[in-house]
Amino acid sequence: MMPPSANCPNCGAKISFRWSASVQTVCEYCKSILVRTDVDLQKVGQVADLPPDSSPIQIGTEGTYGGHSFVAIGRIIYEYDQGNWNEWHLMMNNGTSGWLSDAQDEYAVTFQAPGRNLPGECSIGQQYSWDKETYTVSTVTKAHYRGVEGELPFQYWDKSEVIFVDLLSHTGKFATIDYSDEVPVLYLGEAVESENLKLKNLRSFEGWS
Repeated sequence: MMPPSANCPNCGAKISFRWSASVQTVCEYCKSILVRTDVDLQKVGQVADLPPDSSPIQIGTEGTYGGHSFVAIGRIIYEYDQGNWNEWHLMMNNGTSGWLSDAQDEYAVTFQAPGRNLPGECSIGQQYSWDKETYTVSTVTKAHYRGVEGELPFQYWDKSEVIFVDLLSHTGKFATIDYSDEVPVLYLGEAVESENLKLKNLRSFEGWS
């Protein structure tokens, strides 16, 4: 494995990784999208200007969930009919990673759930069961990839239109099926209130006290 730091192949800036399993990162200086291999970093693209964002969360925001602390180390930005939303890549203090969905002050924490049988497509109202929990499809969202920031656990830089299916259970659990790749991926978790995440190191805005 490559050591936890390297130099950007585009501008030479030092690149440090917070999470040992990160596959992709973005140079803070020249905005090159860098993919990590066993021996070096390869530039695969360039981040375009990111859309305006009113979220208080930023790279380096810390919080707690499920008895574990976390830090936000990466972000994928999506655009859809109602605006933009963020998927923050979380590094948990137990060595795992998760995702914090952040859309107009609504939050959900999810973790990848491999090994489940997933449908090729979904319609609103359909039901599926995973881990003895029954979920009902609530929304099917077509979105456009808008950009990336920080560290991600996979390569994600050349997408266009993507489809997400959100599902809810009667106990308040939350699930998302991500159809952005050829093989769909399931994420399981729950909706959360921001105050329960005990967030700190938030972004400040002009006019805030």
